[in-house]
Amino acid sequence: MAPRANNAKSAMIIALSGLAALGLLTAFPALSDAKRSAEAGALPAPAIDNPAPASTNLETAILSGGCFWGVQGVFEHVRGVREVVAGYAGGAKATASYEMVSTGLTGHAESVQITFDPRQISYGEILRIFFSVATDPTQVNQQYPDHGSQYRSEIFYATADQRRIALAYIRLLDQARVFSQPIATRVDPASGFYPAEAYHQDFLVEHPDNPYIAEFDLSKVDALARQFPAEYRAAPIRVASR
Repeated sequence: MAPRANNAKSAMIIALSGLAALGLLTAFPALSDAKRSAEAGALPAPAIDNPAPASTNLETAILSGGCFWGVQGVFEHVRGVREVVAGYAGGAKATASYEMVSTGLTGHAESVQITFDPRQISYGEILRIFFSVATDPTQVNQQYPDHGSQYRSEIFYATADQRRIALAYIRLLDQARVFSQPIATRVDPASGFYPAEAYHQDFLVEHPDNPYIAEFDLSKVDALARQFPAEYRAAPIRVASR
């Protein structure tokens, strides 16, 4: 199902659908450092990370990296991840709806909440996948064709350890000049996460032929499989299977 809001993403999907119907759809230009980096290979591993704990407690990570369809789709294919929910972070509960967030005036970012087993995958490795294939961290208030603060790149940390790991990793990548531009990803405390509407959940998995998904997001899953074969799982975990 296409988005219900009449915004730039809806217009992009309509335009791409028309081009596809005419057989004129070609690959979108390589606009970003992230795409070039993804073609070159995975980014360096974090220098600071949490060791695998002995406890069986699950942990969560909240990440924003543009349209939540693609980010959710990537992490639904990551081993050690138990669930990925698309939603909104950075704003109030009262305005956490797609129609309101799409105005860019609510303070929210389209986000995903990742529940993971830290014995199988670390928080630092989740960030490595995020920066390697899921987002372009150099873009400010946009991601590919989507523009507005709701598409910003941001890490919402839940603990002091998550903040320390995120800041150290961004510093490492900047110092190594992995990207031609400084990383613009914000690092802020988590203040609430609100699941998106049901029709957004598992969107990439359910609608692989959607023109927007085909043009901008399927390549991210392909890059995950290519760059992180040990972490990749072919069968995605779905929110709908809860």
